[in-house]
Amino acid sequence: MRVSGGYPRGNGLEELAMMTKYQATIYLLIACASVTITQPASARIKCSKGFQVVDGNLLSTPYCQDELVAQVAQQYGMHASPDRIRNNPNFKRYICRFVGQDIRIKETCEEVNPSGRANF
Repeated sequence: MRVSGGYPRGNGLEELAMMTKYQATIYLLIACASVTITQPASARIKCSKGFQVVDGNLLSTPYCQDELVAQVAQQYGMHASPDRIRNNPNFKRYICRFVGQDIRIKETCEEVNPSGRANF
């Protein structure tokens, strides 16, 4: 039954409230489904030959340099993980003492085992 002004009265308001709840539930389900369908962004840092890949460009970072030191040390038969090299500067010095002359990591190892004359 309608009252002047066109607004429903009695059961009409309850029907309107139920329709609004139903529509809200549908929209919520669609939003949840779209969130779960999309792939999560990869938070892992991508390194290539000691450089971090950022938007397709290579950027020199200590994180990727340490990963390269670990890879080179492993190729020489040493048991070195990138995390251990990052978290223990003395271990990095130890690794660089043995494989630091390799051209791929020479510059990185110069930082922890300087050679040559000091500037006075």
